Amino acid sequence: MDVPEARPLRVLMTTDTVGGVWQHSIELARALAGWGHRVVLAALGPPPTQRQRAEAGAVRGLTLQVHEGTLEWMHEPWDEVRRAGEWLLALAGRLRPDVVHLNQFAFGALPFDAPTLVVAHSCVLSWWQAVHGEAAPAQWDRYRAAVRAGLEGASAIAAPTQAMLAAVARHHGVHRAGHVLPNGRNPRRFVAGTKRPLVLSAGRLWDPAKNLETLRRAASALPAGWEVRVAGPTRGPDGQAVDTHPLCALGPLPPSSMARAYAAAAVYCLPARYEPFGQTVLEAALSGCALVLGDIDSLRETWEGAAIFVPPGDAAALGDALVRLLADEPRRRELADAARERALQFTPARMAGAYLGLYQALRQAPDRHPPATPPAAGPASGAPGAQRAAQPFI
Repeated sequence: MDVPEARPLRVLMTTDTVGGVWQHSIELARALAGWGHRVVLAALGPPPTQRQRAEAGAVRGLTLQVHEGTLEWMHEPWDEVRRAGEWLLALAGRLRPDVVHLNQFAFGALPFDAPTLVVAHSCVLSWWQAVHGEAAPAQWDRYRAAVRAGLEGASAIAAPTQAMLAAVARHHGVHRAGHVLPNGRNPRRFVAGTKRPLVLSAGRLWDPAKNLETLRRAASALPAGWEVRVAGPTRGPDGQAVDTHPLCALGPLPPSSMARAYAAAAVYCLPARYEPFGQTVLEAALSGCALVLGDIDSLRETWEGAAIFVPPGDAAALGDALVRLLADEPRRRELADAARERALQFTPARMAGAYLGLYQALRQAPDRHPPATPPAAGPASGAPGAQRAAQPFI
């Protein structure tokens, strides 16, 4: 896909180091850099791992900057969110980007000189409703206010699915027109190997939205000879942990090992209660897995016709669906082929082209939708965790 541009764009993009936003940011930056655009990736949250630093370092045209601290969805984060905002404003002042791409909400309220895009990858209020079946309690009111201010202050709002855009409007009361910008993954990084009698699930297993508990309960129904494996961290950033027994827990895996796990699995099962896009589902589909997914709007939107859907809280229904599928190899092949065909639509080039088109539109828009009540910014000298002094884009 060839997307011409009169001159390379200068993009300041935020990310975090905890979840799938990191992989999304790296994939997008790699595709943009391949077209000659320059990206400074501002990593927030816990310090990047050695593997994450190596991933960023392997992308030509990408500069990694790091600010360690608590993320907006974590416990009592606001002093550190404020400091991160001051650091971002100072960074943007030195770099003079054409567009600021924010993968967190609160920073949309900051007075950047460049137009801003806030991308809603997930939010606590929609997560809480999906997991607990009720509105988030009053303890999240400050988060509510910060998210709404960020959404109202941004030049544009986007999400990876229409379902997530609708959730943002519903839970935060911001009814501006938004943009659906699906994620993408490079299909060359995933292959369908010789399939074994394995069911795989992956993600932040400590997150109840991934619904590991229902998979644990359903696993007892599987026929002899089949194994359920789960990959990913079992302990969250606040110390919360989950019990994976009787499933085979692989722990967090580097990308190469994760690709091998997908390649060997005949079925990928994610009975999610909440999943705004489904990055691991995309990777599994590219790896030739048949998909069994939670029946929620976002996964239906992306995988309708290419997966089996099961009510997230129904362990018996999940067990029955898996038993039938494991006994029917032609059906597994049919579903795997349909999933891979669908997955091949979600390429990095297509993703980057959609983002680039929006970046260009924001640059040309006469009204950049400045924030109403921007917070004051201070100097960023001595900002904790800075990897190296920022240099202006060339």
